[in-house]
Amino acid sequence: MKKRFFAAFAACAMLLTGCSAGQSADTDTNDTAQADGELRELTVVLDWYPNALHAFLYQAEEAGYFAEEGLTVNIQPPAGTNDAMSMVAAGRADIGLYYQQDVIQARVEQDVPVKSIGAVVQGPLNIILSLKEKDITEPADLVGKTIGYAGTELSEALVRSIMEYSGADPSSVEMIDVGFDLMSSMVTGNVDATIGCLVNHEVPQMEKEGFEVNYFFPDDFGVPQYYEGIFLANDTMIEQEPEVLAGFLRACEKGFADFKSNTDEVLQVLLDNQDESNFPLDPDVEQKSCETLLPLMETADAAFLSQTEQCWQENIDWMFDQGLISEKPDITEVMATIEY
Repeated sequence: MKKRFFAAFAACAMLLTGCSAGQSADTDTNDTAQADGELRELTVVLDWYPNALHAFLYQAEEAGYFAEEGLTVNIQPPAGTNDAMSMVAAGRADIGLYYQQDVIQARVEQDVPVKSIGAVVQGPLNIILSLKEKDITEPADLVGKTIGYAGTELSEALVRSIMEYSGADPSSVEMIDVGFDLMSSMVTGNVDATIGCLVNHEVPQMEKEGFEVNYFFPDDFGVPQYYEGIFLANDTMIEQEPEVLAGFLRACEKGFADFKSNTDEVLQVLLDNQDESNFPLDPDVEQKSCETLLPLMETADAAFLSQTEQCWQENIDWMFDQGLISEKPDITEVMATIEY
């Protein structure tokens, strides 16, 4: 399970030195290449190793949808935890897949020059997860219990928020930093529940291993609904190459349409592109993941990749109230509207 960070962006700031000139040079090169009929190369950095959430991207490349837009896309997992944001901010990648609250905090506290150009998942995947035998189905059941988490400020704020919403004392819950060992700390009884596991990954994985589980979502208990994954681009590219970003998003929509209509075939494309040495995929778990993800990536009220100012404002307000940010940014600082 990946570890969520609200990290300092000193490394990102170092990467940003001189990035404006580099971005301009890259743009000139790409303009020339497109004039010669060559494809515009884009680097897209994922939030984690390839899994069902990314299937539509691999399908868009495999089916030639990116090529139809004059693009060839290099999809790569991150080498570091916040690569999807820091590399995009520095102009060393074109697009990143990252997390809404992290972007808000990075923009406010470090002035990292990135914005969201589209929401990949319309709601949270992060859950409070426990073994069924613990009988934890709502925040009130956490009183006197221990919660394993990855030591992040966001997880602490989420637990504090749901406990307050339920009329319970947040200090009645003991938060234990278990690092990456979220599932193992729970199944061995070191903690009663965890926050940070994802409904589309850890739940089917644990169920396949024979565990019965309960879980609930923080946004059912006072936390605003938020986008679990968003596509990022830096300010320069948004300003100078919106047509390239529009083409990328159009191709992604076509890949997602295939994902919905031919899920098994698109899943196989993903399995063919998995990072087997670092993050081998279980086809059964990924199949279950697809079933969970598809209704969350596009809903009756929200098209795939759509995002609203209301969702961004609600999360900005919540983060400010929880002390996660020192001031409220304007929505235009964190969200860009790309017409496509």
